[in-house]
Amino acid sequence: MKLVADPSIERKIAKMQERLRWNHPLFDRLGIDRTQLVLDNRIDSDDGFTFCVLGDSGNGVHRGDSPQRRVAELMMRSAVDARFILHTGDVVYLVGSSEQYPENFIKPYRELLVGGDRNLAQISYDSMVFNRPFLPVLGNHDYYDLPIAYGVLSQILRPLRQVFRYAIDLDVGWHGSYQGDAYARAFLDYLKDIPESALQQHLERHYTAQTATGKGLNYQSGKFTRLPNRYYQFRYGGIDFFALDSNTFNVPLPIESDRHRQTLLADLDRLQAERDEHLQVIQTLDPHDLAPKIGERESLDELLGKVEQIEELIGDLEKQLDPNVANERIDIEQLEWLERGLVASWEDKTVRGRMIYFHHPPYVTEATKWHQGQTLAVRHYLRMVFDRVELAVKPLVDNRPLVDLVMCGHAHCFEYLETLETGHADRGMKWAICGGSGFSLRRQRTEGNILQERVGGKLQDVAVSHQFLGKTGRGANKYHAYSCLQVDVLPGRTLKFQLKPQVAEYHQLQWRYYASKLDG
Repeated sequence: MKLVADPSIERKIAKMQERLRWNHPLFDRLGIDRTQLVLDNRIDSDDGFTFCVLGDSGNGVHRGDSPQRRVAELMMRSAVDARFILHTGDVVYLVGSSEQYPENFIKPYRELLVGGDRNLAQISYDSMVFNRPFLPVLGNHDYYDLPIAYGVLSQILRPLRQVFRYAIDLDVGWHGSYQGDAYARAFLDYLKDIPESALQQHLERHYTAQTATGKGLNYQSGKFTRLPNRYYQFRYGGIDFFALDSNTFNVPLPIESDRHRQTLLADLDRLQAERDEHLQVIQTLDPHDLAPKIGERESLDELLGKVEQIEELIGDLEKQLDPNVANERIDIEQLEWLERGLVASWEDKTVRGRMIYFHHPPYVTEATKWHQGQTLAVRHYLRMVFDRVELAVKPLVDNRPLVDLVMCGHAHCFEYLETLETGHADRGMKWAICGGSGFSLRRQRTEGNILQERVGGKLQDVAVSHQFLGKTGRGANKYHAYSCLQVDVLPGRTLKFQLKPQVAEYHQLQWRYYASKLDG
């Protein structure tokens, strides 16, 4: 049975536009730019400040423990003065359902929520108000749906799952996200529910911050903490931040040859067989062994994580092999918006830098993501944007990177990479993969830390990984390094920053906390 259903790009866009009343004439009449967000308590354009980055937080478990909660506590201790928190997607697992928000989001991040220190049961996922800006983007799991038959079977077997921890126990309930509806109700300004008679009053109350392209949405910590769109832009401390929805431009590129297709089919058969083997092992584990000793065979949670990982690889291969995918149109409107925004940012002399964050990483050495069709597709489409921007602003760039920092998730690790000479305008960029904030961690690929690409018939180095934190070691000597990222922007007109991964490491039933520093 297929574990999850991923809506088409066309449906994702259409459903989000419906929830936000995207084409309503009031926005033009009131001079509102639907993609502009303005934070309160802004600072001068050359001041220093700190922000944090999370991703793929979900709700990982180590036998009753919660890595997600460990990382949240670490973040709030180490970056107590952080001005805002970015989230690179996959806010809850496994299928972005409203059923999962109380346990997988509200509970672990309760200090960030108004009322979270009093009664969590009174906080509904669709009425959360944050004490400080919490600024996410959509991940693939935030869009996923659950086949009806799977949801029904999951609930019928719930008593057995609690006793025997069957393979069906992959943190699902009755339903999925309804094409991202739970995420939209949790974080976006969900205008669909506002009556027509009250819409203008709502817009005139909350969309009053003047920007270069129109009135933006005021984000007011502790009062009104909604986002204007699934992709958006804000400026803070002289830096332009662009938040993207990479789920709508990650369609795999066409298969190059019949030989390539046969290789993909063989990989698909191998992964399906491997998944079935893991499921058979899971059902033989002792259900009463709730605290396995160090050195015993892989725990049930570990195997369930492997099944989830394999399902994701299978989904990527099925996407590449699906003949209908070739006809799926990518989100050109969003990519053109990013192009215009980057050009305008470079032309504005008051801006000292640019940062982008989204879910699917174009460059990564995590074992399951580096060669996925979606990874290469996002790399391809962003390069198209960057190349056009460079042509438009080349005299202004003056050998600087076009974007100062790109932050992604999707790969369950922390990784810091730098692009080399790629033949495109993404050369010399810094990339931080922030996807190890709670859910099952992944390993670095065995092929090494240098990414290569075939250019003109020859392989050339296009990126190098300087640091990787995730799953390492084997058996009793296994390490799980969960993480968030602290970014310290230094004072000064020239943008300089330091990256400080904050790590909660699990090893031999013990937790250890530490930080490292990378210069930006």
